[in-house]
Amino acid sequence: MKTYSHHPLKGKVVWISGAGRGIGASAAKAFAEQGANVVIQYLNDQESANQVAAHCLGLGVDAIAYRADVRDPEQVRTLFQHVLYEFGKVDVVVNNSLTNFEFNPETRKRFDQMPWLDFEQQLTAAMGALYNTTQAVLPHFKNKGQGSIINVVSNLTDRPVVPYHDYVAAKSAVIGLSKTLASELGSYGIRVNCVSPGLVDPTASSAATKEDVKDQLKSLTPLKRIATPNDITGPLLFLASDWSQFMTGQVLTVDGGFVMSSGV
Repeated sequence: MKTYSHHPLKGKVVWISGAGRGIGASAAKAFAEQGANVVIQYLNDQESANQVAAHCLGLGVDAIAYRADVRDPEQVRTLFQHVLYEFGKVDVVVNNSLTNFEFNPETRKRFDQMPWLDFEQQLTAAMGALYNTTQAVLPHFKNKGQGSIINVVSNLTDRPVVPYHDYVAAKSAVIGLSKTLASELGSYGIRVNCVSPGLVDPTASSAATKEDVKDQLKSLTPLKRIATPNDITGPLLFLASDWSQFMTGQVLTVDGGFVMSSGV
């Protein structure tokens, strides 16, 4: 049995998109607490991203906040080259970014009111992030013979209690691509997995979710509460580390039991 002389994340370089706030910010801090160096990619939240970086630096690891739009392949490639210059390597990529979406059942568009542009925007954001970051790091991961890619999706793909059509379609596509990538890249020592949260509060996207909706979700959840960003960090740490070294192509649902997988 393999034993660990130190925490398996110590010294790893973890690139997290959408890390200026919410789940991404909590994840960056959690990785830093375990001794990992972190790349805090953000788009609009410069002040909070810098605060996250300062927190991580205070824990004695290296951390940088870097503005880049994951939908733009050139910006992603530039960020990757900057990370290699600063850190010399990348070990883990967490695709967590989310674009222009709020979880409010009352204001969501019904399908017959929804232009195709809404689908394109969500697909470009979700699939673009996965596509662009993977294209950027793949030669590096292949050369190293290892790497972990973790994609944050949604339990709404399994139980669309509120049918956010464009968002759920995009996250479903990410799950599909994650599994085909896992199948292709496993022989190179590269693992690709997903973490699938339910509603997470507080985040910018859940700010518009009314309390009665949260109460309904709580009543349907065996653990009887809504997830916080910190609830999602443990599974991310697990999938990034050698503790999950024989797991790929998996979707870990983290929603208090709202969705229960049959394992089939």
